[in-house]
Amino acid sequence: MTTHALRQSIFRDPEELPSVLDHIRELLQTKKPAVFLDYDGCLTPIVKQPELAILSPEMRAVLQRLATVCTVAIVSGRDRKNVQQLVQLDNLYFAGSHGFDISGPDGLQTEPGGAAEALPTLDEAEKLLHEQLSHIPGTLVERKKYAIAVHFRNVEAEAVPDVERVVKAILAQHPQLKIGLGKMIFELKPNLNWHKGKAVLWLLETLELNTPDILPIYIGDDITDEDAFVSLQGKGVAILVGKHDSKTAANYSLKDVDEVLLFLTLLADKMSS
Repeated sequence: MTTHALRQSIFRDPEELPSVLDHIRELLQTKKPAVFLDYDGCLTPIVKQPELAILSPEMRAVLQRLATVCTVAIVSGRDRKNVQQLVQLDNLYFAGSHGFDISGPDGLQTEPGGAAEALPTLDEAEKLLHEQLSHIPGTLVERKKYAIAVHFRNVEAEAVPDVERVVKAILAQHPQLKIGLGKMIFELKPNLNWHKGKAVLWLLETLELNTPDILPIYIGDDITDEDAFVSLQGKGVAILVGKHDSKTAANYSLKDVDEVLLFLTLLADKMSS
């Protein structure tokens, strides 16, 4: 099958996706889940400022309970240390900066994507972004260890093209970096063949979860999660939270964070029974 034909066969409009809440029993008839989740937009609602995305006590409790009966990993564009501080659970795995920085129980700590060499370039790009975007109100430059997110959620619509021009000009000066797109952000990250999907596959291999009795489940809401959705084709289940403007490789859907909480609760109940 050609790449074009493959894309046509796995990508659908988000509106066409069935709710995974109607299919839990059949998915887990003979398999145990390994659960991978994005943070923003999945475990917490999208907010105007990244630091305001606080995990609810109910979500933290169900994550902790689920992690006692199966593998649970948070795969986020956020810096790994930042998302660890937000979640505050030590029995989960964390893949930060789109999977460039991974940690977990029993002392797991690794950076499998090879991004360390890009740190000086990211430092230089961060400085330029602060200098060249300071005149555009509402712009937020958020530095992570292996990425720089330029948020424009609070920028006036007519000024967004100016933000984009600055980002693209800085990228043109730094071929070691590439752009990543998300919800209301432009992201500069190492120009390497590594992403959330590769991080998930690395974790499955490293944790010896590539077995017929394990069902990998990835839950995400953003364009960056599509890499994981594609990587799990034929291997597991991909669940899109909410909608985005382009087609998706997800198999199922959940409406919002409340439905994610319900789904995780049902998973924990089933695994504990």
